[in-house]
Amino acid sequence: MKIQVRTLVLAGLTMVCGWRFSAGQAEMKAVATEPPKGFAEAIVLWPGGAPLARGTDEGDVPELFSYPAPGAGPHAAVIVMPGGGYNHLVMEKEGAVEARWLNERGVSAYVLEYRLFPKYLYPAPLLDGARAVRYVRANASKLGVKADAIGVWGFSAGGHMAGYLAAIHDAGKAAAGEAVERVSSRPDFAILSYARLTMSADVPRNGSMEDLIGPKPTQEIIDAIDPGKHVTKDASPSFIYSTGGDMSVDPLNASVFYEALKRAGVPVELHIFQLGPHGTGMAQTLKPELKELAVWPLLLENWMRQNGWISDGR
Repeated sequence: MKIQVRTLVLAGLTMVCGWRFSAGQAEMKAVATEPPKGFAEAIVLWPGGAPLARGTDEGDVPELFSYPAPGAGPHAAVIVMPGGGYNHLVMEKEGAVEARWLNERGVSAYVLEYRLFPKYLYPAPLLDGARAVRYVRANASKLGVKADAIGVWGFSAGGHMAGYLAAIHDAGKAAAGEAVERVSSRPDFAILSYARLTMSADVPRNGSMEDLIGPKPTQEIIDAIDPGKHVTKDASPSFIYSTGGDMSVDPLNASVFYEALKRAGVPVELHIFQLGPHGTGMAQTLKPELKELAVWPLLLENWMRQNGWISDGR
């Protein structure tokens, strides 16, 4: 991009340069996703229509599915971003399961349905992620959550989105007519599970995020979506989980992002397990030889307690 992506993309405006939709994309049907189970409310992120929308069908309308924490608030909140390669969404294993896990620990959760390939490409899905953070923060009082304890938790492609938001965000637009757009899109913390966090040619990769940036992206666009290139001291404190046996997202993604955060002075915790394939979720239903992975949710819980996002009373 010709101007700084940090300002351009997360301002929530339409694209100025880079990817543009073809007539064929505008005519194709958006990918619709079955909602996760057990949610309390479906929240449309842009009631007046999302930026870059190419229709009004279900897959054209990004939503949050809410899982309020029980008991008196305000609670910490986490926006869960399912994986699926930016072409589908794993709403149960990488969405509802985590939302219920968070609820059991006194944390409200919101599972994000973001827009998908082939009808939607960069930056539409990333705008949806930023809007989700803004929405929960702007409505914190109504939702019974803490405006300064709003995290993101992403898996695979959703982990890329979470890492992107951890690195690239803005303070909101003071002059915006809509209250949601006047608040920050910065997550207070990020949980990154087997996430694509670098586009460096030095890190082995399975594909080049074509379902987000298309088959022939410019180097400028590749750099624009690379979380590791945008880390500053303002990046979100992060918990990073990966496995050595992941053949889809090399665990070097985790170590590259860890190093970038560490160099910037951002609090970060990293766990890379020796074994385990891509897509382990919460690692509770794996083969016996992978039972070591069952501990990782406990490590995450301890990290959240240590930082005050799960209270000691839970």
